[in-house]
Amino acid sequence: MDSAEDIFDSSLNLEETHYQEGYKEGYNHGVTTGKEEGKEVGLKTGFETGEELGFYKGCVDVWNSAIQIDPTRFSTRVQKGIKQMQELIQKYPVMDSEDECVQEIMEALRLKFRVIRAALGVKLEYLGYPKPKDIEF
Repeated sequence: MDSAEDIFDSSLNLEETHYQEGYKEGYNHGVTTGKEEGKEVGLKTGFETGEELGFYKGCVDVWNSAIQIDPTRFSTRVQKGIKQMQELIQKYPVMDSEDECVQEIMEALRLKFRVIRAALGVKLEYLGYPKPKDIEF
């Protein structure tokens, strides 16, 4: 009688066994795929952030060069804004992506850029790297 029950026990547990095996396989595949996708998203986001910071740094460098050539070129208010923007760029935690102030600094940089741009009366805007749909041949 025990041998007959053993045969039926394995049949009854078959569904649970397959479920557990499928779960383990799916979980392991999800962990591997998730790490790969996370790395790709992180690289893309990091590149875009670096590109935007570089744009702002380039603008600050050009404005500072203009100030060195002609210190009266910009008002003291604009010069103060440029200095504040430079400090924000230096303050940005490039190597510590988990720092909580990253978004705050980036928003402050964008705002300061818009203020300086408006004060100078120039139509300069960061448009970002062109997306594939924006590129025409």
